[in-house]
Amino acid sequence: MGFVLLRPTTATISFPRKLKHPTSKFRKMSVKINSSRNTDGTGDKNNRKLPVLLFDIMDTIVRDPFYQDVPAFFRLAFTKYNMPWGDVRMPMEELLECKHPTAWIEFEKGLIDEMSPTTFSFWLLLKEVLKNLIVTELARKFFKDGRDFDLEGLKNCMMQGYSFIEGVEGLLCALKQNNYEMHAFTNYPIWYEMIEDKLMLSRFLSWTFCSCTIGKQKPEPDSYLEVLRHLEVEPANCVFIDDRMRNVEAAKDVGIVGLQFKNTDSLSQDLALLGIHI
Repeated sequence: MGFVLLRPTTATISFPRKLKHPTSKFRKMSVKINSSRNTDGTGDKNNRKLPVLLFDIMDTIVRDPFYQDVPAFFRLAFTKYNMPWGDVRMPMEELLECKHPTAWIEFEKGLIDEMSPTTFSFWLLLKEVLKNLIVTELARKFFKDGRDFDLEGLKNCMMQGYSFIEGVEGLLCALKQNNYEMHAFTNYPIWYEMIEDKLMLSRFLSWTFCSCTIGKQKPEPDSYLEVLRHLEVEPANCVFIDDRMRNVEAAKDVGIVGLQFKNTDSLSQDLALLGIHI
């Protein structure tokens, strides 16, 4: 009797999964896991829905104002205050050249905070004395030459620029209605609170893994391992979505399923291939 092996035309992956052979690069890195843990009220061993979804935020869920709005802000700000270093143009290349090489990274990791004065009352007094030019750790370090700038104006610029990537809000809503556990896994400073104030992402996901709170950044391997330690799930039972391929590849290196975000339609198709139908 002969047998014919039929292969499906569309491959899908079912969850839960167990990763038997992690990549050799991280084979010696052990992560203690226990899928019965109740994380953020999502359920216990019997009703926790897998996979757990991990979302980058900027340019995956939320438009990042840094690349368009911020250079325009500094052009207007320096003209407004008639700064000696002001110029009629500040394109992105110039902004990146002038910007301090580590200040924003330190801000994202929570190593420096927004306000350098140690008490709020002193900060208010200082703000008044300096005529609303706010002196902060970030403000002192943002530019290589230590120039002052209107930090509150910059924050307002960022706030105005935050908006959902087209179609993503509806996708998140559908995933939430299907009871998927979702977490933010993002490199961003405490200003993620401004995103929350404006867009209320907590309707859909938890702000669990922000670099400013965990002190680690993607694509550092330990940032992914920290996520796994916290969630206590198998790496293969997590799906990570990010617009930057290097972050996706780093997730795959530790056994997490990685998807590069390009647009909402392609993400929906990628999720469907994993059996996550919206």
